Amino acid sequence: MKGMDFRSDTVTRPTAEMRRAMAEAVVGDDVLGDDPTVKALEEAFAERVGKEAAMFLPSGTMANVCAILTHCRPGDEAVMEEGTHSFRYEGGAAARLGGIQVWTFVRENGVPEVEDFRSRIRNGSDPHQPRTALFIVENTHNLAGGRVVPKERLDAVGDFAHERGVKLHVDGARLFNAEAASGIPAAELVSKADSLMCCLSKGLGAPVGSLLAGEEAFIQEARRVRKALGGGMRQAGILAAAGLIALKDGPAALAADHARAKKLAMVLADLPGFVIDPSEVETNMVYVGLEGISGPAVVEACGKRGLLVLAVREDRLRFVLHRDLDDEALGQAIQILNEVAKDPFLKQRGKAQISGKFPMDDGATWEPS
Repeated sequence: MKGMDFRSDTVTRPTAEMRRAMAEAVVGDDVLGDDPTVKALEEAFAERVGKEAAMFLPSGTMANVCAILTHCRPGDEAVMEEGTHSFRYEGGAAARLGGIQVWTFVRENGVPEVEDFRSRIRNGSDPHQPRTALFIVENTHNLAGGRVVPKERLDAVGDFAHERGVKLHVDGARLFNAEAASGIPAAELVSKADSLMCCLSKGLGAPVGSLLAGEEAFIQEARRVRKALGGGMRQAGILAAAGLIALKDGPAALAADHARAKKLAMVLADLPGFVIDPSEVETNMVYVGLEGISGPAVVEACGKRGLLVLAVREDRLRFVLHRDLDDEALGQAIQILNEVAKDPFLKQRGKAQISGKFPMDDGATWEPS
C-alpha cells in the first residue's frame, strides 16, 4: 500500500515540481547574503504574513529558539501554555542556550486567556524576580489536537503584551492550517505578533526548512543567533526552491486534509474502544483516546496491516492527515481500523507484551514535530 503514513505531516515527500526546481535552482552563499532563491523565499514569506523581513532556517525548532534568544536576555522569563512546543519539545533550549527561564500555565484546549499571561507578569523593577520578556502562543496547537487559536484571542494577548512591554512570538509551525480552518488570512492572524515562525516541511510539503519573520531589526539580530547556533547555510537556494513552491501551492491543499481528518474522526467515534468527539477536530490532526485497549497494541496491529500511526500515550493515538494521503489512502486506513477494532486479542495485549520499540511520548522516545 502506498501513502499509509499517518504518523505526522512531516513525512510528506517533495513533489516532482519541487525536485525539478531544486535541481535548477540559482544559488549563492546565503551566509554572505547572496543566494537569490533564499532571498526570494524570505521576501515572499514576509509579504505573505505581513511582516517587514524574514529568515530561512533548517528547522522550526531553530526558528523558535532564534526568536527566544533574540527577544530575551539571560535571566529573563518567557511565558507559555504547558503544551507549547517550545516548552515540551525543544530540548530545554531556552534555558540551555540562553539562560532564559520558562513559566507555564495549563489550558486543556491549548487556547490561552489573557488572564493566563496577566497572572504571570513579573515585577521587573524587583531585583528578586526575572523580567517577563516574552509570551509564546502556538497556533495551531499540536498537543491540543491541532486546535486553532482565534484571531481575537491572539489580538488580545498581543495588545496586553505590548501594554506591559512584553513581546509576542507565535509558533506558527502550522499557521496555514489555522488560516485554512478559520478563513482568516495568515497576515491578519499574526498582525499583533512581534515575530512568528512557520514550517514549510509539514503540511506544505517542502523537504526541509522553516521561516522566521518580524521587523527588519529583529531579523538582523536573529541572523546573529542563527549563525551562533550553526544554522547558517551556504547554497541553501536548493532547499529554498522547494520552499517557494510549498508556500505558493501548499496552503490551498490544507482544507482537503481537514475534511479528511473530520471524516476519520467520525469513523473512529463509532469504533469500540476508541474515544473521540469529532466536533473537536478543527484541522488536520486527530487525537483519539482508548478504553480497554493499549496504544502500542493498536500501533502494532495497524502496522502489520500497512498503516502507520503514533501512540502518544498508552491510552492515546494521533493520526495526522497531509498532502500525501488522498481519499484512497483514507479509505484503506478506515478499512484497516475497522479490522483492528474487531481483533479479539487486542484487549488482552498490554504494552509489555508488544514486540518492537514504539515512540511513546511519556517514555521520552518520541518528539512530535
